[in-house]
Amino acid sequence: MNIREELERQEHLRLNPLAAFSDESRGRIRPEEPREEDVRTVYQRDTDRIVHCKAFRRLMHKTQVFLQPEGDHYRTRMTHTIEVARIARTICRALGLNEDLAEAGAMGHDLGHTPFGHAGEAALSAMMKEPFRHNEQSLRVVDVLENGGEGLNLTYEVRMAILGHTGERIPETLEGQVVRRSDQIAYVNHDIDDAIRGGILTNEDIPRDIARVLGHSHRERIDTLVCDMIRVSREEGRILLSPKVDSALRDLRSFMFERVYRNPVAKGEESKAKDMLRRLYEYYYAHPEAIPQDFQPQLSLDGMERTVCDYIAGMTDNYAVHKYTEIFVPAGWHIRG
Repeated sequence: MNIREELERQEHLRLNPLAAFSDESRGRIRPEEPREEDVRTVYQRDTDRIVHCKAFRRLMHKTQVFLQPEGDHYRTRMTHTIEVARIARTICRALGLNEDLAEAGAMGHDLGHTPFGHAGEAALSAMMKEPFRHNEQSLRVVDVLENGGEGLNLTYEVRMAILGHTGERIPETLEGQVVRRSDQIAYVNHDIDDAIRGGILTNEDIPRDIARVLGHSHRERIDTLVCDMIRVSREEGRILLSPKVDSALRDLRSFMFERVYRNPVAKGEESKAKDMLRRLYEYYYAHPEAIPQDFQPQLSLDGMERTVCDYIAGMTDNYAVHKYTEIFVPAGWHIRG
């Protein structure tokens, strides 16, 4: 028995019978035979494939809420992703679920986010004349766009955790459902933290009825939500919060939309970001030769609209600004004396 097989055997001994076991995965799009020297389960391999891919590295320079904030401590898509993964692992460990599957789903869930957050999503929706959904783009990244058009060939369970972290589709695995809930827990709470840092909110602004249920600080809110989910899910055998805590979380999310997500201070530059991406889209659509060589083979396969959309969606905030400046902003003349 090699190391991978021993790890799979241990899963059956220690995990909840409702967990997704590595040796029972529904497999990959392109079947891969296990190798004798493998020391990782399929879900561990998926996490490593995601962490080592280019799209994951770009998360470091993609907006979470504030567009290009001045300061080192605001969240980016990368730090958000890590927070989701940690929350998901904590919940899965307490419930006896497969932490490796949850970690892989969490690490890949936001790979398809555009530059400038949801402003970029809105801009591409307008240009494509159909909704651009970042969860669907995340799945497209791991299935098609990475690895020179070959994708990462992830397992079905990880792919569905990525796709189902938001939107109508709910992942079949409990681990995928944990990722979905962990994303909600993470972004609402760390967005409060960033909004306080940005001077948009104070802790005292949180409605008292919400604070009485969830807590009065970042630490207390996270602790309440995670512990409540663990307690209730253990009792019910499915992933859920208690009605009181779930209602408070929904109310907190509504409060954040009113005070932060639609706040002109936080979103004051969104119209500029949308216009920037629109002009980049129109430029590359008219000048396909300017699209990087890596994307050129895709033009004949997917067409102009889809290729330009994929290229722009993959940009970081800084790279989008750089390309816009390079294309549309006149360069200064340097006169030799």
